Amino acid sequence: MPTRHLGPTPVVEFDPQIEISPFALFRRLRDGRGAPVLIDVRPVPAGHTLEGASSWPGADWEPGDTETVLFDDDGQRAVELARQLQARGCARVRALFGGLDLYRFALDPEIVGAETFLRILP
Repeated sequence: MPTRHLGPTPVVEFDPQIEISPFALFRRLRDGRGAPVLIDVRPVPAGHTLEGASSWPGADWEPGDTETVLFDDDGQRAVELARQLQARGCARVRALFGGLDLYRFALDPEIVGAETFLRILP
């Protein structure tokens, strides 16, 4: 989630080549067809995660040609890792725009229904 400044005002830019929006990911998970592999890239996952997500397998990991979404709390680390993987030829890797923070904020259960695919970690 790259941020730049227009004077004193921060501007957050969405890059569809690197990122997927929270609602687009939610729709993919809800539809159940072709859901991407979800990878939690936080060093120590805490709080919430996405249903079915795996932990970051490490720097040498490559997803091959599998559609993969990386996420963390705010999107910063996930974007950097997505860029690195894309540079190594993994074109189907993207980061969750805004991370879990924006996902939780954007997907109000009163609007989208009770199933948001968020899970509380033990």
